[in-house]
Amino acid sequence: MERPEPELIRQSWRAVSRSPLEHGTVLFARLFDLEPDLLPLFQYSGHQFSSPEDCLSSPEFLGHIRKVMLVIEAAVTNVEDLSSLEEYLAGLGRKHRAVGVKLSSFSTVGESLLYMLEKCLGPAFTPAMQAAWSQLYRVVVAAMSRGWDGE
Repeated sequence: MERPEPELIRQSWRAVSRSPLEHGTVLFARLFDLEPDLLPLFQYSGHQFSSPEDCLSSPEFLGHIRKVMLVIEAAVTNVEDLSSLEEYLAGLGRKHRAVGVKLSSFSTVGESLLYMLEKCLGPAFTPAMQAAWSQLYRVVVAAMSRGWDGE
């Protein structure tokens, strides 16, 4: 698989990384719009969220958003050597599988990531950028999916 275009990835991520929590919230709000069945997977101390808004404003979930944005940051930082993240990403895949996330949900996460980038960057989010991010995300998900294979 050919590598994503590093400069396009880095350039577009700079704008997002200035306010990761804000943009991460856009990503998850979109995710819950597209796949509402994911909401019950997020429970803290046995508390079930009554709505996406309830979830998106909880301190525990904001912590999860921060972690997700840090994983994306790590992928951006290592875009030219994503194989260095393979073990870490496979472990992340195992954690997600353990809490009941289906591998198929990651395609919705990918759509939500592209939506967030488009909202953040507006017209600056070019088709070439979209292609680069789609490629980067495919590589990340391929590594995470090893967590479902039990390798």
